[in-house]
Amino acid sequence: MSGTAGGKVRKWPDLPWKVRLFVTAFGFLTDASFRRNGKVNRCLINLIDCKVPPSDRPVNGVTTSDTTVDPSRNLWYRYFVPSAAEAGRMLPVVVYFHGGGFVMLSPSSQLFDDLCRLLARELPAVIVSVNYRLAPEHRCPASYEDGVDVLRFIDEKPPANADLTRCFIVGDSAGGNIAHHVTARAGEHNLRNLNIAGVIPIQPYFGGEERTVSEIQLEGAPLVSMKRTDWCWKAFLPEGSDRDHPAANVFGPNSSDISGLRFPKSLVFMGGFDPLRDWQKRYCGGLKSNGKEVREADYPNAMHSFYAFPELPESTLFLRELQDFIYPQ
Repeated sequence: MSGTAGGKVRKWPDLPWKVRLFVTAFGFLTDASFRRNGKVNRCLINLIDCKVPPSDRPVNGVTTSDTTVDPSRNLWYRYFVPSAAEAGRMLPVVVYFHGGGFVMLSPSSQLFDDLCRLLARELPAVIVSVNYRLAPEHRCPASYEDGVDVLRFIDEKPPANADLTRCFIVGDSAGGNIAHHVTARAGEHNLRNLNIAGVIPIQPYFGGEERTVSEIQLEGAPLVSMKRTDWCWKAFLPEGSDRDHPAANVFGPNSSDISGLRFPKSLVFMGGFDPLRDWQKRYCGGLKSNGKEVREADYPNAMHSFYAFPELPESTLFLRELQDFIYPQ
């Protein structure tokens, strides 16, 4: 849990002023975009969602291209290829699901284009960043279905330089939730070439009807509030569902037994200033109790979405943990 000062729980970590300004503005515009009728003001969201096109010329040592999987549902992915692959080197493939509360952002968002470019270069790996359908227009399980269909697509049409025997399913926040459910569903399909070697939920977005200690004590922390998460769950989950739906509360009262499910090793990232931390800890405990291998990376001074800010010290630790997991000694 975060530190205390004068007996009070600290809700904000020490942040550079530019980061603090950005997350404050992002939170304000996000709240303004979430309408009371359960819809999203997409025009307002676009004010904080700068889009960038793909680039066949290297930018920071990485080229990008977009591939359509199903035009009828705007299902596509952005492919990131680092210079390490230029000599024909086959690299692990990271299938990446972006965050955004299930309701906003995309692989072309500047935030995630920059992040996936960084991961491709530093790991190194080739990245398949998935443009899944968003809620509330497309509720659960649409994003899970999209994720599985992308896996099936690249299994049949492997991208250049992608070593499909070393595939890692990765996602941050809501994307971390999607990474889990896509991995669980992938075992139902006969993937001929693609082998899921690991799943990496980065501060995954899980929840339930219960209010946890971290949610209560860290209410008002950067980017994540109970009001926001409740709104997103209501927009994402099937109509009439509560937060104990198994999509949100993976190991809750309505969950199914996964002990017999083929599920790879996991690396789960958490942060001491993330209100969702208790749900993430429960998730790790649920995997372990079902006989699954889990490694936890818990950074006491990290807020939700710390990985998106390279100037934060935890960002360097994050990259090292990823490298060690993807390239074990």
